[in-house]
Amino acid sequence: MDNLFFSQGRKRELTAMERSFNRPGFKFAVIYGRRRVGKTSLIAEFIREGNKKAIYYMATEQNDGANLKDFSEAVFELYPSGRAIADGFLTWDKAFEYIAAQAAGENIVVAIDEFPYLAGANKAISSILQRRIDLTLSKTNIMLILCGSSMSFMENQVLGYKSPLYGRRSEQYKITPLDYYDSAEFFAGAAVEQKLIGYAVTGGIPQYLNIIGRYKTVTEGIRESFFDKFGSLYEEPQNLLKQELREPAVYNTIIASIANGASKLNEIATKSGEDNSKCGKYIKGLISLGIIEKETPIGTAKGRNGVYRLKDNMYRFWYRFVPENLSNIESGKSEHVYDKKVAPFLPEYMGHIFEDVCKQYMIRQNANGSLPFVFDAIGRWWGNNPVLKREEEIDLVAVSKDAAIFGECKWRNEKAGVEILDDLKRKAVLFKAQNAYYYIFSKSGFSDALKASASKDGGISLIGLNDLFNS
Repeated sequence: MDNLFFSQGRKRELTAMERSFNRPGFKFAVIYGRRRVGKTSLIAEFIREGNKKAIYYMATEQNDGANLKDFSEAVFELYPSGRAIADGFLTWDKAFEYIAAQAAGENIVVAIDEFPYLAGANKAISSILQRRIDLTLSKTNIMLILCGSSMSFMENQVLGYKSPLYGRRSEQYKITPLDYYDSAEFFAGAAVEQKLIGYAVTGGIPQYLNIIGRYKTVTEGIRESFFDKFGSLYEEPQNLLKQELREPAVYNTIIASIANGASKLNEIATKSGEDNSKCGKYIKGLISLGIIEKETPIGTAKGRNGVYRLKDNMYRFWYRFVPENLSNIESGKSEHVYDKKVAPFLPEYMGHIFEDVCKQYMIRQNANGSLPFVFDAIGRWWGNNPVLKREEEIDLVAVSKDAAIFGECKWRNEKAGVEILDDLKRKAVLFKAQNAYYYIFSKSGFSDALKASASKDGGISLIGLNDLFNS
């Protein structure tokens, strides 16, 4: 997995970390992101490149004394002479004081993975580290890395202004899922459509991509991983919720409500059976975990007319198809479930995800300078048409001060026709953009009439599935 994972997906992070490591002086990096996103692999690859001297320790849910003892062993692996002094350090302060003395002027990495577990067992660890950074570590060439999967903890207790460590970090890396383009590398040899489906069920999480990518086909990987009772992703969301949350049953109900169409707070509360204020608190927790998000129409004041949706595609896929098929899955009917209960509904499921893919494509093109202008914001739009007095929606809008791109994204088994362009132009008038451009994305190609319109008008772009990978 690692060579594939790092061939594209984390090249920027690795380059930035390497550049930091080679600078003289003390460095303090904070790495965080959801579980399975590849944080530990990133650290391991960073240490492996150049065969760096390193102390790596992954904290576990145990008491402080046990964590300190295990950390001492990690220190002695790099500096074995320390064992002559004692079996382990008596305090964390002594451990870091010893590391600083041994490192002298050399560049080494000290990485503590799953730091929230360490902090859970020792509430003073951040203050201890802060003191040791100020007194001795700051005078070394050590690169200290604190890594964690609890994003709310890392953002508030490590990066937050109330943290003792606030202001001491030299860099931070929020590790996010891979986009559709990098995810496709896990499905070498698969058709483009299958690569996108693979992304749509894994959400770009490297561990899930690796699981599905091991099978002969994407279809087989999905069927065996999600719809076999022994499959590695069959119970994955439930296991993650139990690890992260105190009341997984309530969160489970809220996620299921959103997966089944509820998008406003009152709708989610009604479907889940919770009152609005309690439901809002749970939703806030799910947003902090990156499982759901609140989306607002582009160009609209923050929070106004917003809707909640599942941000994590693995959760979205699992909650859409697994719960309603539990009996058949448990009885070993994985092929029946996939062929009859999943495959016929994949086009509908892919609709919104294809919009996300097209948005990612536009972001890549924007970074490459390949668009008619550099946009400042991109998103979906929905709202009231005051002329026709009805709700309208545009799949994709990218705007700058005086220009806009309007896009439609069609995942269906028929060619996109000129009527789609005409309808898009009609809706785009609502924005009154000085310079308007139109992008039509289509899974199944374009009609001759639409191709003719595009050939005559340089402001119209037609993007097929293969084009998504040719940028």
